[in-house]
Amino acid sequence: MVSIDHVAHKILTYFPYVLVLIDIRFQGGKCGKDGSVDNHMEMGKKLLAAGQLADALSHFHAAVDRDPQNYMAYYRRATVFLAMGKSKSALPDLSRVIELKPDFTSARLQRGNLLLKQGKLDEAESDFKKVLKSNPSDKEEKEAQSQLTKSDEIQRLVAQSRRSFDDKDYVTAAAQLDTVIETCIWDVTSREMRAECFIQMGEMGKAISDLKAASKLKNDNTQAFYKLSTIYYNLGDHEMSLSEVRECLKLDPDHKQCYSHYKQVKKLNKQIQAAEEYIQEQRYEDAVSKYEAVITTEPNVQHFLLLAKERICHALTQAQQASRAISVCSEVLKSNPANVNVLKDRAEAYLQDEQYEEAVKDYETAAKHSEGDRHIKEGLERAQRLLKQSQKRDYYKILGVKRTAQKKEIIRAYRKLAQQWHPDNFQDPEEKKKAEKKFIDIAQAKEVLTDPEMRTKFDHGEDPMDPESQQGHHHHHFHGFQGFNPFGSGPFNFKFNFN
Repeated sequence: MVSIDHVAHKILTYFPYVLVLIDIRFQGGKCGKDGSVDNHMEMGKKLLAAGQLADALSHFHAAVDRDPQNYMAYYRRATVFLAMGKSKSALPDLSRVIELKPDFTSARLQRGNLLLKQGKLDEAESDFKKVLKSNPSDKEEKEAQSQLTKSDEIQRLVAQSRRSFDDKDYVTAAAQLDTVIETCIWDVTSREMRAECFIQMGEMGKAISDLKAASKLKNDNTQAFYKLSTIYYNLGDHEMSLSEVRECLKLDPDHKQCYSHYKQVKKLNKQIQAAEEYIQEQRYEDAVSKYEAVITTEPNVQHFLLLAKERICHALTQAQQASRAISVCSEVLKSNPANVNVLKDRAEAYLQDEQYEEAVKDYETAAKHSEGDRHIKEGLERAQRLLKQSQKRDYYKILGVKRTAQKKEIIRAYRKLAQQWHPDNFQDPEEKKKAEKKFIDIAQAKEVLTDPEMRTKFDHGEDPMDPESQQGHHHHHFHGFQGFNPFGSGPFNFKFNFN
């Protein structure tokens, strides 16, 4: 849909050329006593017709300076201002034209149109009525009558919208103001009222659009900047909130509301930036502490609470504090089950905690909400491999160590278990057979977990000791049992390596 503002802009773009044609009627008028004024006027007209607005404007400035009583110089300059979209500058020039030549209906008609766009309905109606009383051309009479009728209709709609607003019927008020603003596109009061309707309706994007327009249409509009800042703040956009409140303070450094809000936003913004820097530096505990401070600073805005918990979840996952991470991530997902970043972090924490089925579920949920994400695809494949692997042999569980265990821990656990399950310790044939199997598992677990290459494969869901898992890969033979069966007939007549 094409916006009203865009259509208005296109109309204004063609407007000066229409005025040039209308103005042919006035070429015989006297332009001033000084011949140089005529030169500036003629040159300005040519440049205007050629679309060279800045150069045309400079000539009309010169004409006004040389002859302040020349109503055509003001009128031409107003034409350029309108073509440049500077209606605020055009309005005083049109008023000066009317002051110098009250029967100049074209100028009065144009001023009425500008006043109508600004929502100054009483003043606009006055101009349209005076045009109708001043022997206008047929075209001017028709336009003035049409605009006067439109102004009366707008007056009625404005009164209705105020009643609807006072009755807290914001949907009706907003619809009525839509019609008002279609005509009164520069009406600050109507835009601010409609913005308040949108706020009450929860349509913050539309409210922001109206308030941004209001901040540009009205000089020193501190209230618009303050409202924009608070809306962005409540949406969790601390950076935009800070930017808008600074604009308010530029206009009025002593503005109490803006200054109080500025201190709050600045403090929060600083804490969030510091926390993110800690994450980049892999100082995860510091990041967690800083985001906990964010929650203390702003405990009431849901967006900031969820942001802080989301980033705490991420930091704890990166720090491999699985149980804490799972708890915080789960809190966030209760409020926002489709948060892909948190789903990925919790899935990783589940993997760290060896809860493979839960990890698979989280990755599958994340994949539904973010198709084509390579990290999710890789994570899901890894989780599925680890789940399958956990249903077979888990070398970490065999040795009773964590996945984060260092080599020394692994060797220490291996020695203890190997001594405990050495087959020579058992006399009963059934118990010896069970011990033999257990002892081989312990030895293979040590073999895999102390070899960096094999351990990496195992951590990615591939069992280096499983021929099925190794299909298509180079087989890694188990060093300790090459070329013989250690548990064949007869007593154990070799020494096991416990290093």
